[in-house]
Amino acid sequence: MCVTAVESRPAGVLDTTSTSRRPFKARVMAFIALTKPRIIELLLITTVPVMFLAEQGVPDLWLVLVTCLGGYLSAGGANALNMWYDRDIDALMERTSQRPLVTGMVSPNECLAFGIALAIGSTLLFGFAVNWLSAWLALGALLFYSIVYTMILKRRTSQNIVWGGIAGCMPVLIGWSSVTNSLSYAPVILFLVMFFWTPPHYWPLSMKVKDDYARAGVPMLPVLASNKVVARQIVLYSWVMVGASLLLTPLGYTGWFYTVVALLAGGFWLWEAHALQNRAKAEVSGAKLKEMRLFHWSITYVSLLFVAVAVDPFLR
Repeated sequence: MCVTAVESRPAGVLDTTSTSRRPFKARVMAFIALTKPRIIELLLITTVPVMFLAEQGVPDLWLVLVTCLGGYLSAGGANALNMWYDRDIDALMERTSQRPLVTGMVSPNECLAFGIALAIGSTLLFGFAVNWLSAWLALGALLFYSIVYTMILKRRTSQNIVWGGIAGCMPVLIGWSSVTNSLSYAPVILFLVMFFWTPPHYWPLSMKVKDDYARAGVPMLPVLASNKVVARQIVLYSWVMVGASLLLTPLGYTGWFYTVVALLAGGFWLWEAHALQNRAKAEVSGAKLKEMRLFHWSITYVSLLFVAVAVDPFLR
């Protein structure tokens, strides 16, 4: 979902126009945009299938609904707080120059209050409607993303997305704990899959928009290192990610269907990662580098893998 101001604006300009002058419908859509719905879709894709795995069948549908709602509100709160803190650099980057705080559709105080309200509301919803283990995990993810990643890591280290990605791994733990009110090796393995998935998922996009990050002074790895170095890191993380994805079966959590999907999807991922590395070694640049091929496949990969997680219990 992309929400812009009434008028289009260039990067580098922070609109301070009174929010009272903005149309009501556009304001509502702007608050929705603060939650970054497209990112949350991916988080839910990794939450619900784990609930099927934990249940070894179909979990209670009301529990699924409440868990998804709580997850949306929690992640939405984290994203709103991220936009509140990053509004200065968002104004400098073309990719984020139309976000609600930059355009003036939402004021900083409104965004901060909105993010805090979602954080409190989601924690209470998880605690009273699901269980308190899930509530604390969700709150921990929110605080980690909002404070550790956004306020500490993002502007200070090229390893920002590596460790900051921990917040995006938490939904697999939440999905499992919502069903069992406990944790186990299975969600931890899937947590590791997502942990090692995040850098090779995000670095290709960072390669594409590294000029944006450089202009904003954000030390993403592609800003500080050559394409060859970044591509080598992508390949290393990719191999560890695929290896981690195959641990579920020997430990008895999944069967043949998941294994086949993990092998095929992981194999194609590695093909694309090595192809990107070969192009980087050949010093290919611009559109011919085709770094976004791996970025787009990374979304397909995680979708296929977690669909297999959900389907596998019915085929064993």
